[in-house]
Amino acid sequence: MSGTPIRIATRASGLALWQADHVAGLMRRAAPHLSVELVHVTTAGDRDRTAALAAIGTLGLFTREVQSALLDRRADVAVHSLKDLPTEPVDGLVLAGVPERASPHDVLVLPRKGDSTSPSTVEGREALSMLAPEARVGTGSLRRRAQLLHLRSDLEMRDVRGNVETRIQKLDGGEFDALVLAEAGLRRLELASRIACVLCPPLMYGAVGQGALGLECRGDDDELRTLLESISHPPSRLAVTAERALLARLKAGCHAPLGVSTNLGAERLTLTAVALSPDGSERIAAESSGPAGDPHRVAEDVANALVAQGAARWITSPDRET
Repeated sequence: MSGTPIRIATRASGLALWQADHVAGLMRRAAPHLSVELVHVTTAGDRDRTAALAAIGTLGLFTREVQSALLDRRADVAVHSLKDLPTEPVDGLVLAGVPERASPHDVLVLPRKGDSTSPSTVEGREALSMLAPEARVGTGSLRRRAQLLHLRSDLEMRDVRGNVETRIQKLDGGEFDALVLAEAGLRRLELASRIACVLCPPLMYGAVGQGALGLECRGDDDELRTLLESISHPPSRLAVTAERALLARLKAGCHAPLGVSTNLGAERLTLTAVALSPDGSERIAAESSGPAGDPHRVAEDVANALVAQGAARWITSPDRET
């Protein structure tokens, strides 16, 4: 790697660029001699920002072209929002690093009123109860939609696409009464003042890998792979390994109505998962604990419990490769 810039492939949205710059900083601190540059990649999800995710398919929607940049050697490292990265391995690539995870939770964002720069922060259930009957809530996520409808069946769920800033502009412009977004993304973009409340379990469960970054490289690049492993955060990697193993076992897509929560202690890992019907009318849950060093075993136990309760009919993705 000496003398040759390390090229990081990333989407060009504000959040993706923040994430890529963050990883570049971690790499430079680990190896001060490195030169790092960014390679902007446009994905299918970036090109179509109007169609609902369910209408255009979700397998690799925000990752496939970024991975292609590695395979054709236009770039050396791919930085993904791990919640968007399919669990199917890609020949020639490895998930080499997972830096320390940010918050895995969702948040409720309300319109800005007058000159106010920050809504009053309240507890999650109280905030949901404050929404007017049939309030218009913007989200492109089946997982968020199903969980909100389970709590408030009267809500009018509306698809919203675009980057974080665009979604907030639509909210403030009157298209929605509320948005549900990832806490990590808002904080990374210095938009934490827009958070009305954090929607934590058991009220709402986050997506598999939410708040975590996934760093891919070519499998034969041993030196780079070692560097990416060195900037990984072992507890974060264990947690997301359990969550992604659950997703893989269930043959579920990244955007299935499946929510998870992982708690990692010194010796034990506990994984909780919920699966819901798309309309939120039915909800099942499962939980298992096991040795912290064996996340696949814990994931297998949770997956088996969900399948035994009939979760497959809701979460097996039709656009997933099996």
